[in-house]
Amino acid sequence: MTSTDSPSETVVVVAVFTAAPGKLDQLRSALVEAIPGVHAEAGCELYAIHDAPDNQIYMLEKWSSVDLLDAHGVGSPVARLQELTSGLTTGAAEVIRMRPIPAGTPEQGLL
Repeated sequence: MTSTDSPSETVVVVAVFTAAPGKLDQLRSALVEAIPGVHAEAGCELYAIHDAPDNQIYMLEKWSSVDLLDAHGVGSPVARLQELTSGLTTGAAEVIRMRPIPAGTPEQGLL
């Protein structure tokens, strides 16, 4: 969180998982298995995975506050996700936190 972030501000996250050679299907299954636990967490507005090029899976997340995202990061659903994906990736997921810049229509200009 930067000094301009508010702990109650909505935050969007992109997490990029790169599958180890021959492990893409297992990684996909592990992530699918972990999702229900995250969806049950307070503050989770969106938590979805997408196939991407180069043996990658992108996870798109939206949390109702930075504080709830931080709690997610140290919670049991993330621990379970890490356990399920152990040995299935080339390294740690790349996690990018983003703050929304509303633009355009309310329905289309904000994730």
